[in-house]
Amino acid sequence: MRIIDQLLLQNKAWAEERAALDPDFFLRLSQTQRPHTLWIGCSDSRVSVNVITETEPGEIFVHRNIANLVVSTDFNLLSVIEYAVDVLKVELIILCGHESCGGVQAALTMPDSHELIFVGTWLRNIRDIYRLHRQEIDILDSEEDRVNRLSELSAREQAHNLAQSFIIQRAWQRGQPLTIHGVMYSLKTGTLRPVAEIASPPSALGPAIKGGSKQ
Repeated sequence: MRIIDQLLLQNKAWAEERAALDPDFFLRLSQTQRPHTLWIGCSDSRVSVNVITETEPGEIFVHRNIANLVVSTDFNLLSVIEYAVDVLKVELIILCGHESCGGVQAALTMPDSHELIFVGTWLRNIRDIYRLHRQEIDILDSEEDRVNRLSELSAREQAHNLAQSFIIQRAWQRGQPLTIHGVMYSLKTGTLRPVAEIASPPSALGPAIKGGSKQ
């Protein structure tokens, strides 16, 4: 059986099961969406947002890209953030990195001459973070440890980038309740671990940023 045929069969079975359990489920879902959270995560197929958070369709607005980056020139991401904050009025933004991230590993090991031109260009944002923390990362014993530590540092940096965006700053200035949380997902345990929390700025100095543990 072709993969597309298998997926369509699984979708049909899921839809029929949901309708049997809750006949009005799809009617309610089609009328509006009121997500409480914007999730910015990695495109990695092993990190399925609704599965790992046990949330229902309609609860989380989602944007994913390779290595969960927040880049100021990414109009796709900025459009998602603007819509989530200004229109949907989400109260929480989660920036999720994960252990064993292939994008982060590629940023550490892939040569500039690699044939994946667009991926290589995108991952230069990770290499900038590595450059700033190279001494700390290089002393770690294994490549796995180096990748995971860089993934955590990047997740914290992306949360900081998000907080400094015009969209978020504007929301805080008008008093909109909005908090940013950086988290790390473990593929080995299936659990999320907080690494950063950024709340509305208490003063003109900017947002208060709480860093997570290095553990």
